Amino acid sequence: MTRERVVRRLAAILAADVVGYSRLMSRDENGTLARLKAHRTERLEPTLARHGGRLVKLIGDGALIEFPSAVDALGAAIEFQQAMSEANRDEVEDIRIVFRIGLHLGDLIVDGGDLYGDGVNVAARLEAKAPAGGIVLSGDVYNAVTGRLKATFDDLGMLSLKNIDRPVQGFGVTWEPADWNSLIPITVAPSIATTSTADVPLTLPAKPSIAVLPFQNMSGDPEQEYFADGISEDLMTGLARIRWLFVIARNSSFAFKTKTLEVEKVGRQLGVRYILVGSVRKAANRVRITSQLIDAETGTHLWAERYDRELVDIFELQDEITQQVVAAIEPTLRRAEIERVKRKRPDHLDAYDLYLRAVAHMYEVRPESRAAALDFVGRALNIAPDYAEAHGVAAWCYFARSLWEGSLPESFNDAMLRHARAVQELQTEDASTLAHAAIALALSSRDYDAALDMIDRAIAINPSSTHAYGHGSVINTWAGNYDKSIVQSEWALRLSPFDPLSVMPLAGQAGARLMKGEFLEAYYCARRGLQVYPTHTPSFLLAIICLVRLGRLDEAKVTARQFLEVSPTYRIVPHAPVFECFVTELRSAGVPG
Repeated sequence: MTRERVVRRLAAILAADVVGYSRLMSRDENGTLARLKAHRTERLEPTLARHGGRLVKLIGDGALIEFPSAVDALGAAIEFQQAMSEANRDEVEDIRIVFRIGLHLGDLIVDGGDLYGDGVNVAARLEAKAPAGGIVLSGDVYNAVTGRLKATFDDLGMLSLKNIDRPVQGFGVTWEPADWNSLIPITVAPSIATTSTADVPLTLPAKPSIAVLPFQNMSGDPEQEYFADGISEDLMTGLARIRWLFVIARNSSFAFKTKTLEVEKVGRQLGVRYILVGSVRKAANRVRITSQLIDAETGTHLWAERYDRELVDIFELQDEITQQVVAAIEPTLRRAEIERVKRKRPDHLDAYDLYLRAVAHMYEVRPESRAAALDFVGRALNIAPDYAEAHGVAAWCYFARSLWEGSLPESFNDAMLRHARAVQELQTEDASTLAHAAIALALSSRDYDAALDMIDRAIAINPSSTHAYGHGSVINTWAGNYDKSIVQSEWALRLSPFDPLSVMPLAGQAGARLMKGEFLEAYYCARRGLQVYPTHTPSFLLAIICLVRLGRLDEAKVTARQFLEVSPTYRIVPHAPVFECFVTELRSAGVPG
């Protein structure tokens, strides 16, 4: 009888609970439940979308939420508490719903979609120490976030927590409301003035489709209308660079400029699956821009963000906002499309559906997922042999299996090179596909110049492609261009910090800083990578090497044991780029090879 292997990962955990929930329920059960549901839908879910949070489970009046980093978790906690404060401003005090929040960064046990372990328990106990409407975080979170967010921290000393056998350093959090005002709401009304053909839905295109509706001018100044229109038009142009996305033209979208919007009906009229809405508010020399991505079929909010900027150069500001929004929307849309395809019957899958299922497995952290991705993408290529995007996924999967699983067999190397060459020959205009092929080409052939040429082409096609910058960071590290690697890494992380493959720019930067002798900075980058992708082999190896170089051999051995728990069959690949220079360090920490 075999024992199932326990999967662990490092993550930030948020535990939230309603203050005085029993009292509220005893007074008005139905009303309390309705208000609680409204707060979750209107405030909690959009906040999680902005900060990359995953709702693990609801527990009565409470919630347990996982985040890829401590910064994301605290940002979401402050924003949500501020939104709740604003929502309660006009509520009768006796019926206000007020939350307490606790935050901790720690090791978790993963069982399906659920989480267990000491990290969860500490977060829940810290929540009980928080005041009404407040936040208490552990020392681990404090160390990760201090100086990175607009907040101040009060040292609460060593706290004794129920059922926790050690004291935990606690910090209270305070913030200025002006720094954390909630998103300007986008009106979604139940009616719209339409023509007689409005209720006749258009056929959806074969590929994902989106309409960017005119952004609302919230400034009260008609002179700012041009700026709001310019943002909308720039976003249409930017999204049109994503070759797998169908974008509705300006004239059709702007037909809705003066109308009250119901997104489901607009989606039917324009024949699109997704709607991007937003608003612009200018005050003095500052501007606030909000945007929200909505599934037009269900009305679900998929993503939302707010941008506060100095209004110095209008055109430069438009370019900056456009680039960041496009970069965030691309992975969000891919995830939404993957979820949609998962609901289709297996016998109704075409090449595109099979490709999306491969992409879903490609992003997962288990080694067996990459084998599943190759199965789906192989079936897609049997249907459509010239499907460039499918070749790109195959190239990536063979790259990951080669470098991350402790082997570089000739058959994998040949497959990497074959699929990367296919992408080159098919002259794809998809930036992510070019990036996947480039890194496979770099590993399989060591032709870094050709690989970087592909990265440059990908960036020219889509300057918002986080995969192009992230993969480019890794290739530049391999090529010895360490400063350029760091620049591309930072840009990738700025464009799309929540993409699952943001582990690539973190690893690229960690490797570059390691080679420059910046061992502590490299170690921090590697640890951040493990928060995003807890089984990422290069991040583990980079962390181990840095600890050895820092003279922290005992910690290096502990990290090596943690790595071998999740990758027990791993063996050092002595001729892998960067790691070929540090075989001795890895062996000294206990990594076999």
